[in-house]
Amino acid sequence: MNKKEIENMKNSLIINLIVFAFVIFACVVMFTGYRFMHGYEIVLESTKLGMLRFFTVQSNIFVGISSLLFAINEILVLNGRKKEIEFRNYLLKLMSTSAVGLTFFVVFVYLGPISKGGIPSMLMNSNLFFHFLIPLMSIMNFILFEKTDKLKLKHTLFCIVPTFLYGIYYLSNIMVHVEDGKVSPIYDWYWFVQQGIWSAVIVVPLVFGISYLIGLFIWKSNKYNKKKDINA
Repeated sequence: MNKKEIENMKNSLIINLIVFAFVIFACVVMFTGYRFMHGYEIVLESTKLGMLRFFTVQSNIFVGISSLLFAINEILVLNGRKKEIEFRNYLLKLMSTSAVGLTFFVVFVYLGPISKGGIPSMLMNSNLFFHFLIPLMSIMNFILFEKTDKLKLKHTLFCIVPTFLYGIYYLSNIMVHVEDGKVSPIYDWYWFVQQGIWSAVIVVPLVFGISYLIGLFIWKSNKYNKKKDINA
């Protein structure tokens, strides 16, 4: 590795460890129901294992785990105990980063604007980390500091996998709670089908498409940034 690559890896290592620490902290905060911010009605929060029903929490745990694995491999490479980071770690990083990217997008483009308290209500307590800090740090880290030569355009299709798996769970939960063609917000916690169960026909392909485009964006941005470094 050249000097620039070593510097980037060190920066990536620091951010990956911070992301992992933030995920642990945010999970503990939501699990226990601890409040360190007040002023808005609680939105998209649940204590104990109920928190795992949210894609937000699942995607953040995913990126936390992939960040930790990546950091461990970066330490081994920097110490000379390993030659390179395996492809599977790069793929997991791309998938998990695009997953929290979807969380970021949905909060700021959809959920925030339609919620009673607006976007600020989506950034309270654990959600400050889940909805904003962790996704933003993960995306910027991937784009700016991580060398991802092993990832090709075809691998961006894997970014749909987390959304697809969660979609099976979410839609199954909705279908078993349909009454007269509608579902209570208690079970449709992202308010995706509040206009009627038929809207899933539009929402599902739309979310899959956005997931892919986010993955494609961060992959392309990473490639563009590395190309600039080479030409600098």
